[in-house]
Amino acid sequence: MAKVLFVLASLLIFRNDLLINAAFDSSIIIEMAKIVMDNYCTVEKVLGMKNAIEAASSNTEVLNIPDGESLARILTSGVRGTIIDPRPVVTFEPNYVPASPPKMPPLPPEQLVAVLQTSIKLDILEGNIGYLRIDHILGEEVAEKVGPLLLDLVWNKILPTSALIFDLRYTSTGEVSGIPYIVSYFTEAEPVIHIDSVYDRPSNTTTKLFSLSTLLGERYGIAKPLIILTSKNTKGIAEDVSYCLKNLKRAIIVGEKTAGGSLKLDKFKIGDTDFYVTVPTAKSVNPITGSTWEITGVTPDVEVNAEDALATAIKIAKLQSQIPAIIDGSAALIADNYAFEKVGADVAEKLRGLLAKGEYNTVLSQEGLEIQLSADLKTLSGDKGLMTTKNTPALPPMNYSPEMYIELIKVSFHTDLFENNIGYLRFDMFGDFEEVKPIAQIIVEHIWNKVVNTAGMIVDLRNNVGGPTTAISGFCSYFFDADKQIVLDKLYDRPSGTTTELRTLAELTGARYGSKKSLLILTSGATAGAAEEFVYIMKRLGRAMIVGETTAGASHPPKNFRVGETDVFLSIPTVHSDTTNGPAWEGVGITPHIPVSADAALGTAKGILNKHFAGQK
Repeated sequence: MAKVLFVLASLLIFRNDLLINAAFDSSIIIEMAKIVMDNYCTVEKVLGMKNAIEAASSNTEVLNIPDGESLARILTSGVRGTIIDPRPVVTFEPNYVPASPPKMPPLPPEQLVAVLQTSIKLDILEGNIGYLRIDHILGEEVAEKVGPLLLDLVWNKILPTSALIFDLRYTSTGEVSGIPYIVSYFTEAEPVIHIDSVYDRPSNTTTKLFSLSTLLGERYGIAKPLIILTSKNTKGIAEDVSYCLKNLKRAIIVGEKTAGGSLKLDKFKIGDTDFYVTVPTAKSVNPITGSTWEITGVTPDVEVNAEDALATAIKIAKLQSQIPAIIDGSAALIADNYAFEKVGADVAEKLRGLLAKGEYNTVLSQEGLEIQLSADLKTLSGDKGLMTTKNTPALPPMNYSPEMYIELIKVSFHTDLFENNIGYLRFDMFGDFEEVKPIAQIIVEHIWNKVVNTAGMIVDLRNNVGGPTTAISGFCSYFFDADKQIVLDKLYDRPSGTTTELRTLAELTGARYGSKKSLLILTSGATAGAAEEFVYIMKRLGRAMIVGETTAGASHPPKNFRVGETDVFLSIPTVHSDTTNGPAWEGVGITPHIPVSADAALGTAKGILNKHFAGQK
């Protein structure tokens, strides 16, 4: 930094092409550097200026510059380049008269009303969407003076709206004390929130800004949508308000990136001259991000041209106005239909709580709503099957030829025969019973008959992601004897309030494997749904040894429900296995008898069976 200013001083002294009769003393550089060093808001950026001051003070040459304006421009460029900040400016103003801070004059009520009506624009848009434009952020003191009028003319008309569009596209001035005053109307009274920290360099003090626990009039609250419009002309205090509300996740910002202005600018006279330097003397540090909007500006959540911001905001507000009904409808569907009644009621209550806390205030699109709702449902329930879904119509049944069915079955199933007559069967999805029944004979001939006469069998479900459970009874039946019907599981259906027993079938296509021969089932963390139901039954009845990893802990196949008359659909598990003797497998998975990694499961299973058959010889 010192080097940069020293080069600047040399440039000002020795550029012969600028030499004319006008002359300025080099003390200008010294005084300017001192002012910047003592008052600029970020101390770290000016630490090296001490050396620059010493270098400049030892130079007794006269600055030969055409005029004051030219020197001011060069000094401005030098300061900005040195501290990497476009905001400082040096001016040459022989006739400058310091302006007094504006004060609210004592106006008659009717004139005060006229002033407020010209500076604040209010409208109620279609769909009960409020529109409020303020071009100057009032300080707390002035706001309190005109507060009753503001309530009657503006705020009380805004309160009944379903959503608010707060237009700050033209707001370039304001008072720091207005920041917590505005932000507080969109937060709760308690607890008080730390919304900003303001460091003032001249006094070397930091002031923390907190939301206000008491306000004149009612709060807009945290549940109703708030959309802030911004433009490249949104500056200073308006940027701070936008940044605070954005990072509190209380507002959606729509429009252009803001100016990247200053919280506070002060103008200083440079020595006994007509030069002045204006520098940012205070800076905002947001407690949530640890950074600031100054210089960089506030980046919108939805970036559009300023002139398109209002129309875009209206679309978002209309979507936002539908969200309470969608969340409430989702909660009701889950409470009434989720497989486990207590869990469903708890999820519904917590989901409504998230809405009340404003957790859906920053949703920008239906897709975004569905993504957030899905994530919340999975978190609240711990059930991966409870989520939003697409209303995809069922595909019509395919008319395959017998040859095509054979090829499809060969791809879907994998068999092998290991030493000691150990059979291996792998398939990665369960099919619907009504779809499988017509091709059962083909499956038996081309798949089942290859492994049914083995001495022991390994059924590999490590990659089986589930599917319909309608074929579970039939598949289980192959591993039990025909002389006795066995209750495999009891399934409770929440919407109908009925319980159905899964039993082994008396008649099957093809030969049974029976209940005597060894059966090992391989599992992994991906084994889910119907595959887990099969593993659960076989383990609980002691028919198979489970080798591998704990299963996914998914659910029975869910049903799809439409949320009201909207285009949002929920996938809700409605059935659960018998829990009269304790928890089943949903949500927790099935622990194997022999826990090993999925990759090692097949080798372990083969080792177990080989050792078993070796002992029989």
